[in-house]
Amino acid sequence: MLPGAADRVIRVSENPQLDALRGKTIITTDGTTLLGADDKAGVAVIMETAAWLQAHRELPHGPIRICFTCDEEVGHGVDHVDIAQLGATAAYTLDGQGADEIDVETFSADLAIVKIHGVNIHPSIGKGRMVNALRIVGEFLSKLPRDTLSPETTADREGFLHPYTIEGGVALTTVRVLLRDFETANLNHQAAMLEEAAAQCEREHPGARVEVERYPQYRNMRDGLHREPRAVAYAVEALRRLGRAPQQTIVRGGTDGSRLTELGLPTPNLSCGQRNPHSPLEWACLEEMVAAVEMLVALAEVWAEKELA
Repeated sequence: MLPGAADRVIRVSENPQLDALRGKTIITTDGTTLLGADDKAGVAVIMETAAWLQAHRELPHGPIRICFTCDEEVGHGVDHVDIAQLGATAAYTLDGQGADEIDVETFSADLAIVKIHGVNIHPSIGKGRMVNALRIVGEFLSKLPRDTLSPETTADREGFLHPYTIEGGVALTTVRVLLRDFETANLNHQAAMLEEAAAQCEREHPGARVEVERYPQYRNMRDGLHREPRAVAYAVEALRRLGRAPQQTIVRGGTDGSRLTELGLPTPNLSCGQRNPHSPLEWACLEEMVAAVEMLVALAEVWAEKELA
């Protein structure tokens, strides 16, 4: 067995979904690299659907446009998409886990960049003069909640503050912090925590300066979807026609659908058979990917029936 191979085993105890997929085709890597199921699975589903529709031109449907983007995790995948040029009534992203789920809510998200300015001087003469930004950043992080409001301690509809990178040295250290919550207004509360921690550090370390810069990333798709109920209703109808049980779910993250919906194009997110995103233990189920293709074909039929009659 290769060193560390035991850590690269996809176990049922950690992936209880596998129990319901006995006899199905599971796609994995050897565990030393990402499978890329997020979102190669979605791309494969889209392309197979396009091929099927091309081969079955007897199926009536309205215009269907396909758009591929990048950088969707940080909310910039659609920065250069011309919504008017797409000319769509609704859109669907294929970026969801498992099967038969329709994601109707995402986090609202901001990025905070915290800059801690210190004073650098040769350490041999640093007494009373050096202000070490690296030491201060540790104290800054210690002032943020750890038992609550962190990814390690939250689930379901709870938001979080997530410091995820630190760069710099004695004179300047920068921390990037993700702000996440299903209620957009709660991001203000999270930002206020950062501001208070920054103010405390400045009081405790004369000569230090701590700046908190905040940038919007994406917003909960819920509000935009409420303004165009057909996007979700027709997806639900498509699954029911296939004899399957649709589940309306939430995403503890975001998709391009968050930004597209915010920009005026309602875009729920659909399952595409991928699991364990962003992990060396990512895997995908071929039969769930096929189920996603079937759902998209049925969805095209529903839109045609409802809107082209």
